[in-house]
Amino acid sequence: MPRLNGSVLVGLAIAGTIGALAYPVVYSYPHRDDAAKAAAVTGETVNTQWGPLTALDRSLIVRVRLAGLWELPAGQQAMQRSSSAAVKEAANHLIVGHNDLDMRVRTMSAQLNVPLPSQPNEQQQGFLDQMTAASAGDYDKVWANLLRTAHGKILPDIATVRNNTRNTLVRQLASDANQTVLDHITILEKTGQVDFEAIAEAAAGPSASPTGPPPPSPGVVPPVAPAVEPTGNVVGKSKPSPTTPGVVNTNRPAAKDPATVGLGG
Repeated sequence: MPRLNGSVLVGLAIAGTIGALAYPVVYSYPHRDDAAKAAAVTGETVNTQWGPLTALDRSLIVRVRLAGLWELPAGQQAMQRSSSAAVKEAANHLIVGHNDLDMRVRTMSAQLNVPLPSQPNEQQQGFLDQMTAASAGDYDKVWANLLRTAHGKILPDIATVRNNTRNTLVRQLASDANQTVLDHITILEKTGQVDFEAIAEAAAGPSASPTGPPPPSPGVVPPVAPAVEPTGNVVGKSKPSPTTPGVVNTNRPAAKDPATVGLGG
């Protein structure tokens, strides 16, 4: 009888140990996304299989999505309202570029569990309203300058994320977005409607202080700067990527279908 009691006690101890070990697994599975959801709200960094995902990383994903929500409709509107071939070409670049980027961020949303907006924000809707309200004579200028200004503002932010991120998916998105934004800036400027003075004044702001070297002196020719060349016996085999002046190469692999990608996939 004592042996029987001992066996029972040992069995109970083993069962209790197994239950204690299993509980965290059983409990954690339905709650596996809680930490990521909480981090999205608090701005904390989330660890993913592609590297840490920071608040700045998530902000870029959302901003790329928001850009498409107003710039793609802006492109479609210009295709209908503008009579300028250059504006229509720029509009086509907007439609193609943001259709591609939107598929990429929707795929990333599924992979990284980052919620995306479905409507442009208030400021972006205001841009669309300004375009809609513009007269036929002013439309091209209003359209081109609103879009050129917006692209110019996000370009340095993309560069910041590209430089700082430790997440490989976000790094690739920043590279893709940089290509697309530069392409859009280039094609918008080709419309001949961009007011560079207004953009420069808005970017400088009233409190900006001048930076860089002093202005050139009239009649004074600066000395020719020496070439930057390697020292020693260095044989260069690579060549700069071929490109057409004024054209940004945005040729890249097609985006994955968001419908086929699950969380963490």
